[in-house]
Amino acid sequence: MHLALLFFVSLVNDVRTLVAQHDYAAAERAARTYQSQSGATPEYAAALSWIARGALTDQQLDRAESYAAQSRKVAVELVRTRKLDADPWLPTALGASIEVHALVLAARGERSEAVAFLREQLAAWGTTSIGERIRKNLNLLSLEGKPAPPLETNEWVGTGRASLATLRGHPVLLFFWAHWCPDCKTMAPMLASLMRTYGPKGLMLAAPTKLYGYVAGGEPAAPAVERPYIERVRQQYYPALAGTPIPLSAANFLSYGCSSTPTIVLIDSAGIVRFYHPGAASEVELSSRIQKILGK
Repeated sequence: MHLALLFFVSLVNDVRTLVAQHDYAAAERAARTYQSQSGATPEYAAALSWIARGALTDQQLDRAESYAAQSRKVAVELVRTRKLDADPWLPTALGASIEVHALVLAARGERSEAVAFLREQLAAWGTTSIGERIRKNLNLLSLEGKPAPPLETNEWVGTGRASLATLRGHPVLLFFWAHWCPDCKTMAPMLASLMRTYGPKGLMLAAPTKLYGYVAGGEPAAPAVERPYIERVRQQYYPALAGTPIPLSAANFLSYGCSSTPTIVLIDSAGIVRFYHPGAASEVELSSRIQKILGK
């Protein structure tokens, strides 16, 4: 392995370990030492973003904001001479720095400023790999209480067919999943249980997914290969959800900000988003929220 890559792996591991130990002074020294030897590289920007994320978790808002700004400045400067997605660490650095800045603003009570910032960043980077991440944070701050974005339904997996428009008048649970996602598979029995309980009371389920460009083991795959692979995954891990509409579209993941899978969205019978949750959710929590929407 190239010496610089070894150094980077050590840098990232060290920074993450030190941040987990809340030793920000040491994490900062490690990053600065790397910078003095290798310059302001994508790896350095990514390390700064880890410090920013850790500080935000610890509610050290000034430190989080400072390191997010530094990470974003380095990343934006680097993007002047290369495409964002040409380097695997630039999206990590820039995406995290944007997220941390927005969340710091929200934590300070500046919610409208955070939303405006995210919209500005979405306009700049929405067509890159961090578009979903930016939209996720924008949705976390602003989607609940708003009309649900429509689903693109040009392609499907399985036999189910239904758009949000055709489901209007019913509460709808959207389950965004990926064929590679272990947490998604873990949630399948719970979703089936929810539908057994609330389906007879009007709840509808739709499970959007998208193509990722690979299949098992990360093997690159063209759409003609990946589509039938997704169907096999559906049959193997989600048999209890047979007949569930599964629109296949990257546009849906962008509009709903699904950089995390699963992402759960609960929509009331009038088409208004009442719950937006990137990541797995418990049956107890979802059941409680569904009952509120059903008025029972």
